[in-house]
Amino acid sequence: MTESFEILPPSFDPASGEARFPYRLGALNFTEVLGLPKGAKAELAEGPAFQKLLDLTAFVLGVSYFKLRAPLDIVAPNLALTAAEKAFVIDVYENGLGEFYARNNLARFGRLNLSTADDPLERKPAPDLPERTLLPIGGGKDSLVSVELLSHVGVDFTPFAVNPKGPILTSVDAIGRAPIYVTRTLDAEMIRLGKEPGYYNGHVPSTAINSMIASLCALLFGYDQIVLSNERSASEGNVVFDGRETNHQYSKSLGFELLIADTLGNATGGALKYFSLLRPYSEARIASLFNQGTRFDAVFSSCNRNFRLTGNDGPLWCGECPKCHFVFLIFAPFMAKERLLKIFGRNLLEVPEYEGSFRELAGLAGQKPWECVGEILEAAACFYTLTRHADWHQDAVVRAVKADLFAQYGEERLQLAMAECLTDSHDHHIPPALAAKVAAYAV
Repeated sequence: MTESFEILPPSFDPASGEARFPYRLGALNFTEVLGLPKGAKAELAEGPAFQKLLDLTAFVLGVSYFKLRAPLDIVAPNLALTAAEKAFVIDVYENGLGEFYARNNLARFGRLNLSTADDPLERKPAPDLPERTLLPIGGGKDSLVSVELLSHVGVDFTPFAVNPKGPILTSVDAIGRAPIYVTRTLDAEMIRLGKEPGYYNGHVPSTAINSMIASLCALLFGYDQIVLSNERSASEGNVVFDGRETNHQYSKSLGFELLIADTLGNATGGALKYFSLLRPYSEARIASLFNQGTRFDAVFSSCNRNFRLTGNDGPLWCGECPKCHFVFLIFAPFMAKERLLKIFGRNLLEVPEYEGSFRELAGLAGQKPWECVGEILEAAACFYTLTRHADWHQDAVVRAVKADLFAQYGEERLQLAMAECLTDSHDHHIPPALAAKVAAYAV
């Protein structure tokens, strides 16, 4: 394997809002285009902090093109990075692509070589950013819980999304605040080659990608913090491959959050903060918080079928995938059965064909699905709660897994696990004053 992946200098036109990111993979050339809101002030786009973030964004967006061949050498002779920034890029290309390597049986951990010019200035001058929050909206329950928490503690925020569609659009409409939207246009040739023999395809760290795009908007339009909605279970991996734990949700994990927060902080002289508001919470705890209001019931969805490149013209919830099954499972202990069935359109725990999927979620078979789902023990604890719940204990899947659930975990462990799910963690990166306000409200 002699070819290399080259990241060329990006460009940005504030008048049109167009950012262009060129790449070279062997003899192949690609260009990705972002469409940001028009009319940003030229002086903001010319500042050292924005230029640094534009370069870092080029590295992160590049994973989509790199993975076609996954060469060992990544080069960017005309872009300068600090030592810490190089470590960040390697982390994105190694751990961020961990699932891609595992599913394609590619050994890359510790083997990638990154060659760039050296940037001796560890910390760029700080731009003046007003105290405002950019809140990425994913269309699912998590970011909508963040909406409610920020609203109730009086934090001014603007919804943000890249290529919004389906539940993102309906959720933002229900939020009732003017959003910032960015269009991301992948190079069509890359998409075509990803389906051809001799080229690889697979999962990329989308949260890392969208976070870097959000950082560009934060500097151009005046936001001093980007608030994510990633829960603590996102840090749990799926399988060990090539001597390392791989995680479908790696760029949602606490470890990556701390790394990108430090990278964005240094690039902006400490002006831009980045953290997840939901990091103290389990998925079950988030479900219990979502249960406190009903205004998003008819518009939200976590089902991946809503977010395909080709779109989705079906129902908000397919009811067949692990994401649908997991969300149904964690809502069931807290939400009135009639309300949950109205959201999903049917009772997923009464469909015997779904038993295998639910068993995987609870660690009773196979492995944790390559999906954004919560911890295995958390799913098992929710099942345990349902075995003792008047509304659910007679449902087909609950009855089918009960004996194996008790045999594998034991009642005491399941009881303790559920209690732990509903206990907030102190392992987070939320600014102390905001954390205290949210904790006082989210009881």
